Amino acid sequence: MAKILVTGGCGYIGSHTIIDLIENNFEVVSLDSNIRSDARMLQAVEKITGQKVLNYAVDITDLNALKEVFEQQPDIVGIIHFAAYKSVPESVAQPLSYYQNNITGLLNMLQCVKDFNLPNFIFSSSCSVYGNASELPVKETTPLERAESPYARTKQMCEAIIQDFSAANSNIKSILLRYFNPGGAHHSGIIGEIPQPGAYNVIPILIDALEGKRAQFAVTGNDHDTRDGSCIRDYIHVMDVGNAHTKSLQYLLSNKNELNCEIFNVGIGQGVSVLELIEAFDRATGRSLDFKIGPRRDGDVSSIYADYGKAKKMLGWTPKYDVNDILSTAWKWYQSGYKLSD
Repeated sequence: MAKILVTGGCGYIGSHTIIDLIENNFEVVSLDSNIRSDARMLQAVEKITGQKVLNYAVDITDLNALKEVFEQQPDIVGIIHFAAYKSVPESVAQPLSYYQNNITGLLNMLQCVKDFNLPNFIFSSSCSVYGNASELPVKETTPLERAESPYARTKQMCEAIIQDFSAANSNIKSILLRYFNPGGAHHSGIIGEIPQPGAYNVIPILIDALEGKRAQFAVTGNDHDTRDGSCIRDYIHVMDVGNAHTKSLQYLLSNKNELNCEIFNVGIGQGVSVLELIEAFDRATGRSLDFKIGPRRDGDVSSIYADYGKAKKMLGWTPKYDVNDILSTAWKWYQSGYKLSD
């Protein structure tokens, strides 16, 4: 078994990716400070897969602590780097915190990659790097526009850092995965996205609003240049996102890469407006969401969705699930009470 380090392994996408890695015969070690995640996510992973995953509760901005992890795990052959702050509104309010955590964390990881000669590196990027894209659907070659938030700017900067690093270190292979809007939960209902204070991921917000745990759901603007005035996004099931990371590792380990730093979009390839998402949500829950039209939100782009043809051709990856699957699995996870193993 190839041993893989997953940073942010106790987070939403990281934990679901670990499930897919284990199911594809990888050995996984997690690194997560648990500052913004729940260590019990790995207990849920064990319940699903039967495999216990070791977690190092290390802050990625602490280079010396990171080095100790790699010294204790000398047989790691690949890294998937998720660990980062990710709230757009919070990044607008606290930009220095985002630059400190996201960029310093990446620099420390790459320093360890170099010092310990770790040949395979996959970076968790985002469609936010495209800004208000000049063409739809966006391709990997679509020019990057101005970042609409400090969070998005950290992703643009991190991508540039990895590309420069790769140019200077030809023995290290990297993949940048630009995924769109992950949602849903594992089909078992045992694990899913736990709503975080200040987070803005739309599906947990929809559920909390339906249950009266939040204020009335607000559609952030109905004056965008879209078919119904609300923002259009490409929603991708979290298990499809996880599988894209597995396929990327298999691609690198098989030496199929043409360049030592490659970029892939990960999305369904279809745009869904917020108002259309609410209609699908009503169908998934069998209930009717009360919502209002609110003002635009700082940092939002109006419309973005993916062309994932490159990932399909080169990685052999295609999404298995659609928006209805995303919403139905998220609703199943909610009905479990967001209950993780104690």
